[in-house]
Amino acid sequence: MPSSESSLLARDEGYWRDIAARYDVEPGPINLEYGYFGRMTRTVSQAYQGHIETINRCNSVPVRQHFEQIGSLHSRDAVAGLLGVAPRSVAITQSASASVQAIIRNYNRLQPGDELLVTDLDYDSVQNAMGWLARQRGLKLITLALPHPATFDNILESYRDTFVRNPRIRLMALTHVSHRTGLVMPLEAIARLAREHDVEIILDGAHALGQMEFDLERLGIGLAGFNLQKWIGAPLSLGVLYIAPDRIDAVDADMGELRYPQDDIRSRVPYGTPNVPAWLTLPTVIAEHEAMGGSLVKGARLNYLRDLWVKPAREIDGVEVLTPDDPRLYCGITSLRFTRHHDQVAMAQRLLREFNLFTVAREGSACGPCIRITPGFVTTPEEVGSLVRALEKLA
Repeated sequence: MPSSESSLLARDEGYWRDIAARYDVEPGPINLEYGYFGRMTRTVSQAYQGHIETINRCNSVPVRQHFEQIGSLHSRDAVAGLLGVAPRSVAITQSASASVQAIIRNYNRLQPGDELLVTDLDYDSVQNAMGWLARQRGLKLITLALPHPATFDNILESYRDTFVRNPRIRLMALTHVSHRTGLVMPLEAIARLAREHDVEIILDGAHALGQMEFDLERLGIGLAGFNLQKWIGAPLSLGVLYIAPDRIDAVDADMGELRYPQDDIRSRVPYGTPNVPAWLTLPTVIAEHEAMGGSLVKGARLNYLRDLWVKPAREIDGVEVLTPDDPRLYCGITSLRFTRHHDQVAMAQRLLREFNLFTVAREGSACGPCIRITPGFVTTPEEVGSLVRALEKLA
């Protein structure tokens, strides 16, 4: 679908009322915290429940006879199609964090004295895992505080300067969409720069998959982890590990895993009994995702809802919007800060208590604490308007 069509569809409230009707929604606060995990559609929820009941009734018989040999591969193939990559480059995991941690834990292309790179906007578990790797293997961990306010150029300059000053950086984490501020990293430009300096990227795409389109092979990204339970709409406990076939030797089998051949990506993650009903639901999940218009339409809608509150919020004295308006650097997730109030957690609580708006406070970024605003596919422009009115009164 051309981007112009997706942009028009993003503003078609009739279309999104029909989409919202696919979900069962419990009455309660206006939810502006869809960044944690998404909802399953009613169709997906019913399919999931059906698989739960079948596995519960039949126990191990269908798992041994069908799932292990056929069903799990069908689910993997569906996920590979979603990513546009070869099935042999994909393994299903519990989460994006589990996927990225598996790569970090088993990456074998490092020597003592080499350096690792993370930023203040990387997910905590990713930063922690890279720190652990540094301690275990005699490496040095470099932490880059990304510039604020961020621009396309100053982000790239920060990375370029860091690579020049630290020529032994060999591995870096790169978060496509920050869970803290919603900043979208200029992935293609950073990947090109990393290749010039012989730095391998581990991509954390947890918040990108489902609301942004990207081509891993074209970008030259060989190692990545993704989430299926945020914008794709899968049951909880599902993520994706991606290792390009030509990078499989850079990642050892997890703790000597021998259940699968050494050239099989499934050996790179811990073996255990998975959430079989959730796995079996994945073909339905992806069919629903595509029926809603896929990442292009979903992303356009989330961006539209984001813009509805960001533009007026920038005019409110006492409110700072942390995420830039450069369309290359934002998506549906955007964070703000009340500049006259130090405690952003308390302000998020006031949004809920006084205005019935559910948000989440985030800390850890070098630019300071913030409140993350994340609309979803059932969010209406009227609900976004409620946020703007609340900001005006609280600022």
